Amino acid sequence: MWIVRLALRRPFTFLVMCILIAVLGIAAFITMPTDIFPYIDIPVVSIIWSYPGLSPDEMEKRITTVCDRAMTTTVNDIEHIESQSYSGVNVIKVYFQPKAKIELALSQITAIVQTILRVLPPGVFPPNILKYDASSVPILQLGFSSETLSEQDLSRPGSTRA
Repeated sequence: MWIVRLALRRPFTFLVMCILIAVLGIAAFITMPTDIFPYIDIPVVSIIWSYPGLSPDEMEKRITTVCDRAMTTTVNDIEHIESQSYSGVNVIKVYFQPKAKIELALSQITAIVQTILRVLPPGVFPPNILKYDASSVPILQLGFSSETLSEQDLSRPGSTRA
């Protein structure tokens, strides 16, 4: 009740306050950055090893274990490491602390991978080292199917044949 009495006693004060709130609100709305998909910085580096013909169990024993041990002792700011072994392929994802310098980490990973390449089985190709973040991953994937159109007709733009 006291605020109503104050507003009735000092109407110009409340009028100026309402105008000030409206002006500041409009100014904040105009200067606010607009981005539908904001930048998310989760630094991740993937190391993809390739050795055709090796089983997933052997990939894990001969490549993943050696690489993981070498990275945990030499690369700075590692949060955690995930690895997946497939037939002839191994994918190691190295997650870093949010404030880590990813360029430094990339150079450290490249250096350690080149050093351990000698102790790995002969014929192992140097790995692909990829840096990516959450903003570079697709948000939506679209797939088409049809019971009447062939795959070529579906992929051809402007195809209306039924």
